[in-house]
Amino acid sequence: MPEAAEADSVSESEWLDTAVDQVIAAHGGDMRSAIRTLVLIERDLERSVSQGFVRGVRHGRFNCYNG
Repeated sequence: MPEAAEADSVSESEWLDTAVDQVIAAHGGDMRSAIRTLVLIERDLERSVSQGFVRGVRHGRFNCYNG
């Protein structure tokens, strides 16, 4: 079974390398611009997550949070 996990990690690595190459190409090879865009996307994603979810606040009658 370790071979299957190894194959998954290789394909994940290849996928990541391809994605990185695409981001850099989309910015005309300008690494600084590519990194800047990714940082802005990360910030936007962090802002879009509910702060109650981050803190683990339970709402309603269903307490599904197990953290």
